[in-house]
Amino acid sequence: MLADLKKDMEILGKRIEDLGFLFDFDEKLKKTAELEACTTKDGFWDEPEAAQKVMQEINRLQTQINDYIQVLQRYDDVNVLWQLSMEEGDESLEKEVTRDMEELEAVLSEMELVLLLSGPYDRANAVISLHAGAGGTEAQDWVEMLLRMYTRWAGERHYGVETLDFLPGDEAGVKSASLLITGENVYGYLKSEKGVHRLVRISPFDASGRRHTSFASVDVLPEVEDDNQVVIDTGDLKIDTYRSGGAGGQHVNKTDSAVRITHLPTGIVVQCQNERSQHANRLKAMKLLHARLLDLQLKQKEEELSAIRGEQQDIAWGSQIRSYIFQPYTLVKDHRTGVEIGNVESVTNGNIDLFISGYLQLQAKRR
Repeated sequence: MLADLKKDMEILGKRIEDLGFLFDFDEKLKKTAELEACTTKDGFWDEPEAAQKVMQEINRLQTQINDYIQVLQRYDDVNVLWQLSMEEGDESLEKEVTRDMEELEAVLSEMELVLLLSGPYDRANAVISLHAGAGGTEAQDWVEMLLRMYTRWAGERHYGVETLDFLPGDEAGVKSASLLITGENVYGYLKSEKGVHRLVRISPFDASGRRHTSFASVDVLPEVEDDNQVVIDTGDLKIDTYRSGGAGGQHVNKTDSAVRITHLPTGIVVQCQNERSQHANRLKAMKLLHARLLDLQLKQKEEELSAIRGEQQDIAWGSQIRSYIFQPYTLVKDHRTGVEIGNVESVTNGNIDLFISGYLQLQAKRR
């Protein structure tokens, strides 16, 4: 009944009010006005790259401002519709009011999630790398399933997906793969996926129908353009070229277009073989090296701070963060947050926002 929606309407209104406080609407308006004033100054476009960053920030702020204004308007519209239907006693509008409230709640949840992103690189694109653990074909099939999961998640959000490296399995599946996923806040969301993912199922590759446990590691790095924290000396690089063994047509397989770069001081190795030209593969490999060196620096800084604080840190690298169980029951559980869901098929089809939200909320509580 329409009267039963009163409490839900009040909760929705309170969430929007709280969002406005956290969103700091007035400050965003002020910041936008200041940046727009900069664009009118003489010489603003003399440095195109700097000017472009200012314009991008203006667009980002204006999008956030417009999104919040639309939320306010949509709440007013559904609230007015609910009140009118209550006054007229028109219960036929209950479905329409309920639908509008659910749609508004979904938009509101997304905006609340964005507010949890506070890291310096959370707004950046992300490089996500997947590697099969022990287990041969079964583990390689698991990597392919995860690759599909993240690709579908990105597609639902209309993010760009570009393959940097791809090594197929011996019989089936994928040994390793690296993707560049581009869009607003990609790294902020996907950083929650870093760690070891565990699969439990009856293996389709086992004629005896036994249950198998497989592992795959997921690494997530921010793509940061022109970051002054990372300086790469070309003298520290060993660059090898080789013939690609992946997809890409006859040209890829007949020329030494694939590139492997070793950073000698750290021993970090990156490679790219997905492009048709050696030059393009080298550019992408350098982008991946830049991201991994930045990640190394951030880890070192965190370790230094932890030593000063005397904290006992969790072992992050190689730790199991989530289990996906197909048999004897269906369950996906995140071991860090306790978030779990029984619909494992939905998760492997890309519906991972519940786990991302749980991780970001946990991190916010720890700050």
